[in-house]
Amino acid sequence: GTSQKKGHSTRILSPEEAEKLAKDQVLVSEFKQLKLEKEAQKNWDLFYKRNSTNFFKDRHWTTREFQELKACREFADQKLTILEAGCGVGNCLFPLLEEDLHIFAYACDFSPRAVEYVKKNALYSTERCKVFQCDLTKDDLLENIPADSVDVVTLIFVLSAIHPDKMHLVLKNIYKVLKPGKCVLFRDYGLYDHAMLRFKSGSKLGENFYVRQDGTRSYFFTEEFLSQLFKAEGYEQVVNEYVQRETVNRKEDLRVPRVFLQGKFQKP
Repeated sequence: GTSQKKGHSTRILSPEEAEKLAKDQVLVSEFKQLKLEKEAQKNWDLFYKRNSTNFFKDRHWTTREFQELKACREFADQKLTILEAGCGVGNCLFPLLEEDLHIFAYACDFSPRAVEYVKKNALYSTERCKVFQCDLTKDDLLENIPADSVDVVTLIFVLSAIHPDKMHLVLKNIYKVLKPGKCVLFRDYGLYDHAMLRFKSGSKLGENFYVRQDGTRSYFFTEEFLSQLFKAEGYEQVVNEYVQRETVNRKEDLRVPRVFLQGKFQKP
């Protein structure tokens, strides 16, 4: 079972949680941080090698959460061009292509291995999608996508894996291929999500930024930080709010507080 609420207030921590976070102030050494940045691609590639296509569930909730995928059409069968920035192995991409026959999708990922998995998927067709490997912080999207040609960009659980100092480069890159008046749909980890509270001491890279045991990294967003990030690159904010869910495991009597940040940002 789950219960969900949306809004602008951050999750309230229990005294134990607040104490744990207050205590955990020691940062990973600069040497190790530089190494993690340098090996980011390798670490994600290894992640996909270990988990192949089995780690993430197919995301059939995308169209439910993001009505824009339907709403940005002027008529029912209008062809839409989308970009899935950070497509992983296609958990979001393929359900979308199956559900909506009038979509052409560009999709890219940092991990060459993830891109190969997408290409090997039985649903992959070059008539309906173009997938390519790309480091969104430095590879120009214009090499694969015409300027001002995309109706919707999805940025779902992607930005959190990137160093906060480089996030603006991703938004700048995406801006070039998005049509004026069209939107980026964003969803990612929010401040005080259960995953943030589970990190052991010695995992902290910076404010709200942590490293997992496998070397992949995760940032936990505040509404203010995200808002500033998009506005600084020329986007207008349409929606930006926390989604707080409590996932209940009745068998084990566990309540897990999940916090995501969901937003919609428009290119003027």
